[in-house]
Formats: sequence, C-alpha cells, structure tokens
Amino acid sequence: MEPNKSKRSSNINLQSMRKGFCVKPLALGIAAIFLSSCGEQQKATVYTDVDDCTNANPEAAEQCEAAYQQAMQEAERTGPKYNTQSDCEAEFGYNQCNYVQNSSGSFFMPFMAGYMLSNLLSPRGYYSQPMFTSYSRYSPYRNRWMGADGRDFGDYRRRTMNVNESVFKPKPTVNKTIKRGGFGSSVRAKSSWGSSSKKGGWGG
Repeated sequence: MEPNKSKRSSNINLQSMRKGFCVKPLALGIAAIFLSSCGEQQKATVYTDVDDCTNANPEAAEQCEAAYQQAMQEAERTGPKYNTQSDCEAEFGYNQCNYVQNSSGSFFMPFMAGYMLSNLLSPRGYYSQPMFTSYSRYSPYRNRWMGADGRDFGDYRRRTMNVNESVFKPKPTVNKTIKRGGFGSSVRAKSSWGSSSKKGGWGG
C-alpha cells in the first residue's frame, strides 16, 4: 500500500458519507444477534485499494474513495503500533511497516493491506474498516485478513464474507505501543495494544 494514497481527495466530506452505528437494548434471555439489526450478519467485501473498489463498483467511485480515506484514518488511530521498525517487521514482514509521527507521538505501524466495506450502495450509507495482513513467514497471521483490533477474518484470498455488524463498531483509540508477538485475535493481544499507558499513551 502506498503511503501517499492517504492524501488523495482530501476535500471529500467523509462525515456526510458515513453511517452511524445503531444501539438497541438486548432482549433478556435471547441473543441479540438474532433479534437486533445491530447483530445481524451482512455481506462484506475486502478491497486492496481505491482502484480495486472502483473497478468492482464503477457507479460508486466517490464512495470507494471516501471509504478508503476513512479506513486510512482509522488504521492510524486504531491499528497496532510499535516502538521499533524491527518489532513491526517481525510481525508483518520486511518493508511492510511505515514510520508515523502525529500529535500522539511517533511509532511504526503496518501498512493497511486493504479495507472492508459493507452496504456500499445503500442509500443509508456504508460501513468501513481497515484491514491488515502479515507477509512474515514466522507470523501465524501470514496471509490472513486481520482487523485493527486483531480479529482474524480468514485467508486473504477470500475477499467476500458474511460478518456480524458489530465488527464495524467504532474501536478505541490506540496510544500504547507493543512489542513483537503482540498482534492477534486473543484477549491478551487486544488488551496489549488497545489500552492506554498510565502516562497517556505513547508520546504522552
């Protein structure tokens, strides 16, 4: 993924194209996944970049671009962050990490490998989230689609899947850096990069 793509079409109004997340009370004794639209399964597709999305959906080129920009912002806000390039590359592969410096500090993080989209053509708006994959032969997440929170979505060759709507819910901002071995779908891994340090996170 080319880092300079994040600067494309910066004048697009992302807020006007995003879909809010619904919140509904849980019915006692019955799983909300079956009764609430917030828990229903929906079809989602992973695109590797804007062109990939636009080629598949030529009538939705503007949405593809805006969703990509949104996913790039979310990747930087919620993705795994490392103190060193070597730790990041040990997890994601050689030359697969980017140095980032922002208001929170500086860190290394993997390039976004793609972005997941659902309801792209819906008049009510779409859902979008960044996706990562590992190219390291030593990583158990090699050639797997991984969400920013470490959720494993399966083989990267599989581009279309049914997912629970909850996977698109907003994720907490990640300020704490991790070491190699911290990326994954376990509760331990999510906690290791999903929580802030006592000093307010990396760079705080």
